[in-house]
Amino acid sequence: MSNTSYYAPIKSQNGKTDVLLWICRIFVGLLFIFSGFIKANDPTGFGYKLQEFFHVFHTDFLNDYSTWIAVVICGFEIILGALLLLGIAGRKVAWGLLLLIIFFTFLTFYAAFFEVVSSCGCFGDAIPLTSWQSFGKDLILLALILVIFIKKERITPIIKSSFTSNLVTFFIVLASFGIGIYTIYFLPIIDFLPYKVGNNLPSLMEIPEGASPDEYEHVYTLKNKTTGESKTMNDKEYMSQKIWEDENWEIVGEPTTKLIKKGYQVPISDLIISDAEGNDYTKDIIGNPYYNFVVTSVDVTKLSPTDFLALDRINQTIQELSKEFPLRAILLTASSSDDVNYLNDQLDLVLETFYADAIPLKSMVRSNPGVMLLQNGVVIKKWSKNTFPTKEELVNKYFKGKNG
Repeated sequence: MSNTSYYAPIKSQNGKTDVLLWICRIFVGLLFIFSGFIKANDPTGFGYKLQEFFHVFHTDFLNDYSTWIAVVICGFEIILGALLLLGIAGRKVAWGLLLLIIFFTFLTFYAAFFEVVSSCGCFGDAIPLTSWQSFGKDLILLALILVIFIKKERITPIIKSSFTSNLVTFFIVLASFGIGIYTIYFLPIIDFLPYKVGNNLPSLMEIPEGASPDEYEHVYTLKNKTTGESKTMNDKEYMSQKIWEDENWEIVGEPTTKLIKKGYQVPISDLIISDAEGNDYTKDIIGNPYYNFVVTSVDVTKLSPTDFLALDRINQTIQELSKEFPLRAILLTASSSDDVNYLNDQLDLVLETFYADAIPLKSMVRSNPGVMLLQNGVVIKKWSKNTFPTKEELVNKYFKGKNG
């Protein structure tokens, strides 16, 4: 059987290739697939970003479903991008792309213009974009998608066989939603966050020697006592002209400060680990030379019955390990001490309890609960609530020859 029975020609009916349409299809298709995959790699993180938009539009009741909404959005992005490249269901895909990009463009414009969300999360944590950058990207995509929409009747499928086309579509849909679902249960395939395996956390909390700090400009308002003239002057001009030596000029009010050049940004700037009394234990815990299990739970009141059982299993496994090996194990949470005490009464936790802000906790392990294994400040391994290993597996991989 010849290939022509399965593959339609790329050219249009008049025998000429619509170059502009193909350029738009390739660019938009690949970008949608890339954007969808990047976010599907971490739908929990994208869900946190969606919660910011839910708050802005007073739809906080959707917060509990944000991760699954993220999976659906990412899945549709991948599906639309892949089907566009293959030319399958061209008219429907063109309509889907147009509606989606209009929605995204509105969101990014609203976020940028009203300064309500700093980053849209279009490419997850892999490529952070400001809201204005995201809006600009969406405008370009909107223009390209308009070309696709206008020329939608000319989109012909690469695969001519309807059976093969339907089979390919089925696997695309399965993979598109499957990636997001997989990473919810088993953590991101690629970790773009500062708490990823192999990172030395203390080094990411300090500004390295020689790094450029932020540069600010201070602007003064000056008034001449004799003439009443007013003028503004930045700090460099103020110093170079030695204006303070002229007694006729005086500073009025407080100077305004403006960031003119962003310097080195510490990857981990917001992690403070404290006990119930507020004492800082950050360095003590992060720099522990022994194996250090950090069990994270942003909000213990959000633990479902399944999560509760997972935490109980994690607690019991660590308890058994602690009887034979030198280690430290803590529960790190943003919950109130009353909620933690109630949890402790229910599970008889062997874990020491410490507290941290919810923002860094969300970046540590995309699971509630989740577990990080640290040693000397280095992230050795991370597990979701579904993948935490048995005592025997932990002993064989990490604790052999380390008794007492």
